[in-house]
Amino acid sequence: MAEVLTTTDHDRAAALLRYVYPVVSRRAGGVSVGINLNTNNACNWHCVYCQVPDLRRGVAPAVDLVLLEKELRGFLRELLQGDFMQIRVPEECRLFHDIAISGNGEPTSSRQFDAVVRLICRVMTDLDLTKRIKLVLITNGSWVHRPEVRYGLEMMAMEADGEVWFKVDSATDAGIHRINGISLSSERLRQQLTVAAELCPTWIQTCMFAWDGNPPSDMEVTAYLDFAAGIVRDGVPVKGVLLYGLARPSMQEEAGHLSALDESWMRTFADKIEQRGLPVRLNL
Repeated sequence: MAEVLTTTDHDRAAALLRYVYPVVSRRAGGVSVGINLNTNNACNWHCVYCQVPDLRRGVAPAVDLVLLEKELRGFLRELLQGDFMQIRVPEECRLFHDIAISGNGEPTSSRQFDAVVRLICRVMTDLDLTKRIKLVLITNGSWVHRPEVRYGLEMMAMEADGEVWFKVDSATDAGIHRINGISLSSERLRQQLTVAAELCPTWIQTCMFAWDGNPPSDMEVTAYLDFAAGIVRDGVPVKGVLLYGLARPSMQEEAGHLSALDESWMRTFADKIEQRGLPVRLNL
C-alpha cells in the first residue's frame, strides 16, 4: 500500500517518476507538485541543512522535455481527477497549492530553464490551472543574470501567477560561507535578490537553526535585520520573509552540529523582522 505523504518526508521518488514528485509542504500549506531538474543531485551550493543524499557540486543535466511534459500531465491528471489526494494525502492537507521548480539542486543552473517554465505554463493552461494555483521557483539566485533565467522569471510572473522563494540564510559573508558553502558577499546576494524581485514577485526564504546548541550570534541577527531594513528602505519589491526552522534531518556531514531553535526564539526573530517592515510567514 502506498504511504501517506507527510511534511517531514519529501521523497523525490514518491510518484516513481524522474522529474515530478509530490510533497505536503509546510510553507505552501498543502500539496506542492515538485519539478526536480537536478536529477544528478548536483548543486553549486552546499547548504548544511540540505536533505539531499549524496549531494555534489555541479549543475543540472540536460532535461528530457518530452518526458517532463508527459510526467507532469499524467501526474496532474491523477491529482485532479484520480484518488491520489484521498489515498496519499492527510485530510487536512488536501489542497493543491502550487507547482514548485525545486528538487535536488539549484534549478536555475539548467540551461533549459526558460523552456521548462514555458512547458509548465502550457500544461497549466491546458488543464485550466492558471490563476488557480501558483508556479513557484525555489532558488539561491545564482544565475539570475543569465538570459534564460530572466526570461523564465518574466514568463512566470506574466503567465503563471509566479513567485520566487529566494534563499537568504545569512547576511554576513562568513555566515553565507558556513551555512551555504559558497564564497559570496552579502552585497552580491542582495544584488541578485533585487534582480529576481524586479522580474517576478519574490519572497525571501530563510532557514534558522542552532549550531552546536547555540542560536545565531548577535552579530548574525543584527546583520540580517539590517539587510531586511535596507531592502525596505531602498524599495526593493520583496513581498516578505518565509521563515522556517529544521523539520527534516540534514543529509550532509555537518548534520551533527544542527538542531532546531525553540519556538520563542523564532517568534521573537520574526517580530524583529516585521519591525523592519517585511511581513513574515513563520513555519516552526
